Amino acid sequence: MLISDISVRRPVFAAVISLVLVIVGLLAIDRLAVREYPDVNPPVVAVQTFYRGASAEVIERRITQVVEDEIAGIAGVQMVKSTSEDERSSINIEFDIDRDIDAAANDVRERISRILRMLPEEADAPQITKQNTDMDATMYIDLSSESRSVMELTDYAERNIVDRLSVVPGVATIRLSGARKLAMRIWLDREALAARG
Repeated sequence: MLISDISVRRPVFAAVISLVLVIVGLLAIDRLAVREYPDVNPPVVAVQTFYRGASAEVIERRITQVVEDEIAGIAGVQMVKSTSEDERSSINIEFDIDRDIDAAANDVRERISRILRMLPEEADAPQITKQNTDMDATMYIDLSSESRSVMELTDYAERNIVDRLSVVPGVATIRLSGARKLAMRIWLDREALAARG
């Protein structure tokens, strides 16, 4: 028996079924998840390396390029995005959508272990983490001033803004980008020191 036969022979029953479907649809539409971006999580593995006191140029040359060259041969890599900034190298490796994230992370760990001796001794060991799209940054705050330097703004952000935002519910991490920290180099005059005892 076809649906059309039921509708012709029992129109009230067909109308009730249609009404039930409409009501269920109206109730369900309120519970549908709506996101700005679709919930598609490509496997992404992040490699972060910290090298205290190193400039962005040194980070790029001695860490980021070395790591990128090594991970280039991993199967299933869709895209590699890297950022080199003062004291930090950050590399995101996106794999094919059907690639297992655990297997991808293991491949990256294996490749990184091959090049550890090529990285600067003073640098921290690379941190390898698995990521998903829910971990992306959701807010950027830009600081600018006509009367303060970048170093003063960095100091202000570290002392006042970071601590206050880190206690806000739902905030996982706070990272300063483009920050400049005060650094001093002191050259001692041995003769002047010896003269003063």
